[in-house]
Amino acid sequence: MHQRFSLVWTPVTAEMATFIEKLKTKVRVGVVGGSDLSKIKEQLGDDVIHKVDYVFAENGLVAFKEGQLLSIQSIQAHMGEELLQEFINFCLNYLSKIKLPRKRGTFIEFRNGMLNVSPIGRNCTVEERKEFFELDQREKIREKFVSVLRKQFKGKGLSFSIGGQISFDVFPDGWDKRYCLGIIEKDNYSTIHFFGDKTKPGGNDYEIYCDPRTIGHEVTCPDETITLCQQLFFS
Repeated sequence: MHQRFSLVWTPVTAEMATFIEKLKTKVRVGVVGGSDLSKIKEQLGDDVIHKVDYVFAENGLVAFKEGQLLSIQSIQAHMGEELLQEFINFCLNYLSKIKLPRKRGTFIEFRNGMLNVSPIGRNCTVEERKEFFELDQREKIREKFVSVLRKQFKGKGLSFSIGGQISFDVFPDGWDKRYCLGIIEKDNYSTIHFFGDKTKPGGNDYEIYCDPRTIGHEVTCPDETITLCQQLFFS
């Protein structure tokens, strides 16, 4: 077993796919994302759970090792139906008052380990996604939404994380990307490297990036990730 472990963030490119195969000869490789498994497969391929050693969907609430399912957690069982409906109803009311250039469908996506809230709707096109992201950069739509939710549900044991371009995640305290570290720790790796782009406070990589159990690396693109990995593991 390799002594070092590397968690890699990456969009799918032919170069990255080839490099991951090479990287696996040096370290164990895992992918951790806030999205569910189907979206990770869209990004990295249907056979992603066989391409890397670990896949942690929904921050690790749905975990795979060497192609086999390890565990699944349930947000509804943890939160309870009363709080869950209170939260969903509040979000729907808030969303109804936001005026955007356009809105599409699936504003609240129910996942195993979290709720994903999108003001524009997850069914938007690539062009609409880009349009919303640029607007959000200027007007802080998601940031303002999360600020309201933090106040409204203070003391309810919920955490919020803004990631990607069109949405933010809501999950029980402690169920951010650090959750996967508890699974990895059982395999007794001497070092865990993490690579992510949303590493600032409020970003969905921040907690795991800062965790003392990891060596965090901030990256902005796949090429930068490859360069860093080459320096770390092949020099």
